[in-house]
Amino acid sequence: MSDDENHPSVEPSRKRGGSALHSGPRKKATSSNPLVLHGRHFGRTVFALCNYPALLTAGVLRLEELQDSPIEDYPADVRREHRVFLELVDSHPGLLDRLTNGEDEDIIHVGELIGKGASGARGDDTKTLKSAVLEWLVPRGQAVIPPLSRNIKSDRGFNHEVTGALLCPAGLDWLDVETKQSLKSGEIAVRGDQWPMFLYAGYVYDPEDPWTGLLRSEILIFGFKHVFTSPSSVDREPKATRSGNAYLHGMKSVTKGSLAYIATQIRFALSSSSVFSRTDTVTDSENFYHSILDLLEDPDESQEVVDLMTWWTRRIFPNSSSSQRCVSKNSALSKIREKRAVLQERSATGST
Repeated sequence: MSDDENHPSVEPSRKRGGSALHSGPRKKATSSNPLVLHGRHFGRTVFALCNYPALLTAGVLRLEELQDSPIEDYPADVRREHRVFLELVDSHPGLLDRLTNGEDEDIIHVGELIGKGASGARGDDTKTLKSAVLEWLVPRGQAVIPPLSRNIKSDRGFNHEVTGALLCPAGLDWLDVETKQSLKSGEIAVRGDQWPMFLYAGYVYDPEDPWTGLLRSEILIFGFKHVFTSPSSVDREPKATRSGNAYLHGMKSVTKGSLAYIATQIRFALSSSSVFSRTDTVTDSENFYHSILDLLEDPDESQEVVDLMTWWTRRIFPNSSSSQRCVSKNSALSKIREKRAVLQERSATGST
């Protein structure tokens, strides 16, 4: 993905425009500034396609407005934007004070720095995944036939049997000749919210239970390890590596944003498109990214999402959290918890 964001789309005054949770204009940048480094991780793990100058400007304004009206009175897209804003300012010490006490130009400058990091990380990941994904298309030891180019993507997408099958929307039959031809020709236009088969474990979709295997595929696991724990960890047991992005940023669990980010990156790597653009109606990447986040943030799907995120964290960071590890039977810890459960049950019974 290219750097399709972060030249500020707001004027140097606290004047809110459209949603900040969409990519802004393209602006290339590299820097070791702490805010740039923070932006790299924030974009990967919380929200990737974001116009940060607009996000910060609108967020500071909204803090003033919320003194008179609750956030629940705002539309859903504004509530999400404000959650992202709060997570951003909470994740970097001193950032909120700097924003609320600084000048308008300083807010925009901070947004530019964070945006540089986010777009730079996205571009780096797109570049490396472009070739890395070819190693994950078929079982190890087998060859992709016909071969795919590592540097040119025009033969990917629905132009190739393997990538076409992985990108085929769930519910459609890639083996059906008419369907395959319609996808190749573009007669069937695939929107971002028509999720591809590669999201499902074993690349099997159950229309009667669409949650089964969703976002648990092997290619997603490989992509996540490649970006967060190091490319070499794809072929090894999961463990922290000092060179990995997760280790460098103290990441110990898989986030909803990181899962949506990797799914979007893998989808783009499999496609025939060479440049990421939010206006690209062929890949519709921004809509895809938002649709995955919509599901993961839906309160009505909370139980499935909790199970999914626990499953992911155990796969990627198996030793990161004692609360997510199975307690050994007959251990002292298990006995303590059993006794506590009995006491709580007695207490609850006695109070009724």
